[in-house]
Amino acid sequence: MENDANAIAKDGKNIALIAHLTLIGWIVALVMNNTTKSEFGAFYIRQMLGLMLLGLVLSFVPIVGWIINLGVLILWIISLIGAVNGEKKLTPIVGDYFQDWFKSI
Repeated sequence: MENDANAIAKDGKNIALIAHLTLIGWIVALVMNNTTKSEFGAFYIRQMLGLMLLGLVLSFVPIVGWIINLGVLILWIISLIGAVNGEKKLTPIVGDYFQDWFKSI
């Protein structure tokens, strides 16, 4: 029984880490999470979808958007560290919004 719980937790962590690897990694994580439901994995799938969309929108704003995208990179690093440590750590400032907007994932 304990091994099953550990395997599920490890799957969730793997899904969370894969979600941080580019758009393709995010899609792979989404498919993996549909197969093996993990609240931890879904949490980071929502966080990364929000960060990717935020980065995409900001990339269309000349100069200022590019500078603000450095902040998105820092948020991505904070999110990645949370996933590596196995903690559900909301992305500062925008994480609550991402969880609310993408709760269907």
